[in-house]
Amino acid sequence: MTPRMPNVPKGLPERPESSGETFDPERLPLHSSRLLYETQSYAAVSRWILFIFVAVILAAFLPWQQSVQGTGKVSALSPADRPQSLPSRIDGRIERWFVAEGQYVARGTPIVQISEIADAYLDPELVQRTQEQLDAERSSNREKEAKARALSEQIEALTDVLGLKLEQATNRVTQLQAAVIQATLEDSIASDQFARRDSLFRSPLGLVSLNDLQSARMRSQSANAALVQRRNELLNAQIELRSLEADYREKIEKARSDRAGTMAEVAKGQSEIAKLRNRVASLEVRQSYYTIEAPQDGYVVRAMQQGVGEMVKAGAPIVTVQPATPRQAVELFVRAMDVPLLKPGRKVRLQFDGWPALQFSGWPSVAVGTFGGEVVVIDQVASADGRFRVLVVPDPEDEPWPVQLRVGSGVYGWALLDVVRVWFEIWRQLNGFPPAIDASQAAGGGDARGQMAPGDGESGDKGSMK
Repeated sequence: MTPRMPNVPKGLPERPESSGETFDPERLPLHSSRLLYETQSYAAVSRWILFIFVAVILAAFLPWQQSVQGTGKVSALSPADRPQSLPSRIDGRIERWFVAEGQYVARGTPIVQISEIADAYLDPELVQRTQEQLDAERSSNREKEAKARALSEQIEALTDVLGLKLEQATNRVTQLQAAVIQATLEDSIASDQFARRDSLFRSPLGLVSLNDLQSARMRSQSANAALVQRRNELLNAQIELRSLEADYREKIEKARSDRAGTMAEVAKGQSEIAKLRNRVASLEVRQSYYTIEAPQDGYVVRAMQQGVGEMVKAGAPIVTVQPATPRQAVELFVRAMDVPLLKPGRKVRLQFDGWPALQFSGWPSVAVGTFGGEVVVIDQVASADGRFRVLVVPDPEDEPWPVQLRVGSGVYGWALLDVVRVWFEIWRQLNGFPPAIDASQAAGGGDARGQMAPGDGESGDKGSMK
């Protein structure tokens, strides 16, 4: 069938319709003119469009592994395995370096030597002189303790003598009391005799002579004088008894006071001894600060202070040491909105700086150059930039991490979540929804790896949308 001739522009030959001649476009003078009479075919383009559309529809139902991304660095799980700076614990001056950067050091190996700059510690024999002060104080304290013991013995002796003296004085008082009683009786008898003789002498009969009366009066006065003497002796004996006890009590109290003062000096001496012992121990420990040693086996990473003779302050870092065999871990920092999706035991894929890798976050099974990890710690508090730190250790079921890894190397990680369909992941990304998470995993149960439920992910997708 001959195609219908379109309107021919001016200047082109018209196609004869009445004659039986066949129109041949090849006889047209120009190629562009011939194209006006040709009909283009779009069958191949349609087939390609249909193929691409079917491929996109099929790809939309492919499984997609959801993940939470984070960046970080290689570190160590234990704080003791991380790089540590060794500071100077005293103000001083660097005198000597024993190691070089990059050198392996065992625990206790000297690294740098520091000398004193404080005036109070410049004496090289300060410890020995302080020890001599301590010995002198101990000797003085021993003498004071001996004095205290002598005073105690003196107090015991005075107490014994006081008892004996009191017993002796009491006996004398008792004797004088008996003598007073006897003198009183004699005075009474003599007084009665004198009264009777005086009565007889005054009677008219004159039965008693004047001599007898005077003798009786003399005996009465003598008895009365003896009574007064005995009473005075008794009073003196009682006063002596009381004064004797007071004198000895005074001596005993004075001895006790001296002993208390001596014991106070002993206690003060013990306090000084304790201070000197503490100072000697502190000086010995301070001398150990003159040499900074390696706290554990490792490598000298970097010297913070350079040269010899440089002044350093207490607490200033001097050198950094990296432990030799740290238990490696990765510090990943994730957004706060992704933290609820993570928990200890979640599987992680890691890409280390310097290791070529081809990563498909949705299909980790086809990734090349990545390594497996497992979440062990999630910080309870956010970092200064608002992100949360997650510690990841090597997955024992996966390929071991490269032995060439160094602490501080950069890491990019994916925490593997659930498996969904590609169309759902596209829809989620367009709407800004969070990744889907299984209810059992949200409650803390189930495997950390995302697993697609048998049948499809559409039901799970709908559940996550809710």
